[in-house]
Amino acid sequence: MSAATFDLSGKTALITGASRGIGEATARLLAAHGARVIISSRRQDACEAVARSIRDGGGEAVAVAAHIGEPEAIDALFAELDQKGLTPQLLVNNAAANPYFGPMLDMGLDAYHKTVDVNIRGYWYMTQQAARRMQQGGSIVNIASVNGVRPAWGQGVYSFSKAAIISMTQAWAKELAQQQIRVNAVLPGLTDTKFASAITQTPAILKMIMPLIPQQRMAQPNEIAPAVLYLLSPGAAYVTGTVLPVDGGYLA
Repeated sequence: MSAATFDLSGKTALITGASRGIGEATARLLAAHGARVIISSRRQDACEAVARSIRDGGGEAVAVAAHIGEPEAIDALFAELDQKGLTPQLLVNNAAANPYFGPMLDMGLDAYHKTVDVNIRGYWYMTQQAARRMQQGGSIVNIASVNGVRPAWGQGVYSFSKAAIISMTQAWAKELAQQQIRVNAVLPGLTDTKFASAITQTPAILKMIMPLIPQQRMAQPNEIAPAVLYLLSPGAAYVTGTVLPVDGGYLA
């Protein structure tokens, strides 16, 4: 493959949850391949720190904070982008919520609503607002999870919210194909991030999970990001509606 296969020069990419973890690794990789990246998460200072680091490395980056669990915040995000003349041709829905770990029988409605509001409504509304603005040739990647295929104990609502993202990805892919907008999903396995620290820093849970992963280790965020780059890039021009696990063989 030529370098042009993954060249994102001239493209603007909006990445949610981009102040750390998989989102940050993805933003850095997209910028390294020529994209102008919009770093978004709940805190402006955290977004700006990542954007500044990318700019210091020679990339193009701006920071615009937003909480995707709040529709009004999404409206404000796109209004600010419109005002600044920043129209994303690429969108990575990565920000997620998982506020509760334990039996669903004991889960409160507040935790349920927070999970669903971010992981389902947030992804849907971000996609709707971005797609309305995208020129032909846009591309969207949703970060789902292997839990969306194989629910994990203690993460019931989170798991079925990720299953909804898989279905949402396929529904949007069919609907947006006529606009030449591709929509795909990446399914990370266990990844060493602060978001997953309840699992990665609990030896008893790791002891239970590791035998289920053929590669016998968790991923690093920079091992998930290349799958996102591929699906956003010209190299995936005939790929839409697909679900790509990056999981060390967990779902095999």
